[in-house]
Amino acid sequence: MSPLISRRSLVAGALLALSSLAGCASRGGASDQEDSLQGLSALGQATPVPLSHATQFTLDAYEGGFQLATLASGDRLLIVPEGATAPAGLPDDVAVIQQPLANVYLVSTGMICLVDAIGALDAVSVSSVKAEDSPVPAFTERLEDGTIAYGGLYREPDYELITATGCPLAIENTNIDHVPEVRAKLEELGVTVLMEQSSREDNMLGRLEWIRLMGAVFGREDEAAEVFDDVTARVEAASQEGPLGVSVAFFYINEDGAAVTRRAGDYFAQMIEAAGGEYVSFAEEGAADSSPTTITVEMEQFYAGARDADVIIYNGTIDDGVTSLEALTEKNALLADFRAVQTGNVWTCDANLYQQMTSMADIIEDFRAAFSGASEPATFVWKLG
Repeated sequence: MSPLISRRSLVAGALLALSSLAGCASRGGASDQEDSLQGLSALGQATPVPLSHATQFTLDAYEGGFQLATLASGDRLLIVPEGATAPAGLPDDVAVIQQPLANVYLVSTGMICLVDAIGALDAVSVSSVKAEDSPVPAFTERLEDGTIAYGGLYREPDYELITATGCPLAIENTNIDHVPEVRAKLEELGVTVLMEQSSREDNMLGRLEWIRLMGAVFGREDEAAEVFDDVTARVEAASQEGPLGVSVAFFYINEDGAAVTRRAGDYFAQMIEAAGGEYVSFAEEGAADSSPTTITVEMEQFYAGARDADVIIYNGTIDDGVTSLEALTEKNALLADFRAVQTGNVWTCDANLYQQMTSMADIIEDFRAAFSGASEPATFVWKLG
């Protein structure tokens, strides 16, 4: 048994055990659980779908085109192919996604590029994303011409529109955990909720591999595999070009005047390192208000650790960003003493950078060009003057 399949089996088994225990408790008896498991048993033997990097979901294939997605949150979703029906007696914790899909409510901005890449945007009718915030031109066009309707913020969706449109599926991100009442209301209206958890992947290619789940959901597995394999090959080729001997700091200044940077080993730090940079990281000890993906560092500590960085990338994905070196140093006067500021090797990016998983190879190539001294890489980062 390979390490990949072994790890996958352990994860899937643990999730199944947890969800089975929860289901048993909710119905009050082991016999009820045994009866409900007959629904999945009716599908025959499950065949694990191999995943190379993702750890926050698993897929199992059954005869007849059925697939079971098990998410790290414990959610399970049975994908039912066109022309088939879900078996009777499914466990209570197994939601159903019936193909073919239409009128999907797409909330997760990160999934837009994946759905677009597999050619499934026609199945989306409602979104919580406005045209000016869309990271994908084709999605923007649909929002502007009304093909996709704006359905309100994730925490305040337009339930009447969602009901009138007949949305069978809502693709949310982990923010939905903060408003469980919204999820409950959607499910009460008959909407299956898929909470994607790509942001919790440790590996940068693990985030991208969520395209395989989108491919399964929309019935476009071949398209998903083609995109994933192509981007992965390009990322791996870029990573083999080797280090450039350049240290890189990536951060933004919050409203309290502290620096917020990504954790060491984070997928964004991985992209910087794949581009040949040496990521400037900070230990969690002494940091304040940190999250699973970021560390907040008081400016004096950040100054001590990052002032000699060869390159600065100011994170414009969170705040309004900066448009010049002067605007950067106005954030904090200490920044004027940073080596990268004095040498003019400061770059920035816009709010869509985190949402462009399918452009990962292009982002890495832009980073490498910036780290190599190019004056103006293409799309994803640009130099401050």
